Amino acid sequence: MTTRAPYPIGTPGIPWGAAEVAAWRSRQTVRRSYRADVLSVIETLRARFDVVEYGQLDYRPDSYPLLAIRSRHWRDELPCVLVTGGVHGYETSGVHGALRFVERHAADYAARANLIVAPCVSPWAYERIHRWNANAVDPNRSFRADSPAQESAALMRLVEPIRDRVRVHVDLHETTDSDESEFRPALAARDGVAYVPGEIPDGFYLVDDSERPQPAFQQAVIAAVAKLTHIAQADRHGEIIGSPMVAPGVIEYALRQLGLCAGITGAPYTTTTEVYPDSPRATAEQCDAAQVAAVCAAIDFALAHPAAAAVART
Repeated sequence: MTTRAPYPIGTPGIPWGAAEVAAWRSRQTVRRSYRADVLSVIETLRARFDVVEYGQLDYRPDSYPLLAIRSRHWRDELPCVLVTGGVHGYETSGVHGALRFVERHAADYAARANLIVAPCVSPWAYERIHRWNANAVDPNRSFRADSPAQESAALMRLVEPIRDRVRVHVDLHETTDSDESEFRPALAARDGVAYVPGEIPDGFYLVDDSERPQPAFQQAVIAAVAKLTHIAQADRHGEIIGSPMVAPGVIEYALRQLGLCAGITGAPYTTTTEVYPDSPRATAEQCDAAQVAAVCAAIDFALAHPAAAAVART
């Protein structure tokens, strides 16, 4: 039986303090550029869309403008659509898929919906290809009042004026092999608990809201993505990453209770995408395309079913 070596930071069984967080941060290095990969693309979109700076992320000596892309001809009578990517900075196709959606498809919805797209919520983590922010905090467990994450707090402030008018919110994520090799062991070490190995599903799946499930909506997204890449199957326990599969390629979480990004609005239609970029059956191109297909399918379904949306809000 192989025994996993202890995580290189901290003492097993003891939660991290400031010294351990500082040691962890010192090991994180810049591996790609937010300015080159994200800001430069957003600049090319300014001619067609409004660009809003909704905050400034400060981790001295690093500082990052937080940008969102909005429909230029915003109309108050139209439903609102929110697309978020890069809440976990290492989940690459979420960032690039959000930008690709704006570049290629956002104009298709100009007369039907107001769009707001935050393509890279966590730029510090994007550059370091990490899940956490510089304080070893997971932004996607921090969407709550008095958030400990600058990234989450800034996005909530951006959304607050329209939160009750959002009809659909698509939050773009990935599940990677590094979840088991690095991020979950790091989480266990940080929290001073034992690491329990899990399984990484091979394929695309979605996370619905267990408090307000929308099964037909989720299946419409799955059907669109299945044309581009394979859908994850349940494991021998009938689960995907430890949660029961409630429909092909779909699990459920209590979004608001867990402080997840997909729970920040009153949208009746919400979903979190999970692409698997490490599959031998998927390419980076397929992953980006799957994210775009998910966004388009989600918006199309939400716009086609306004009555169901009204019922879901009651």
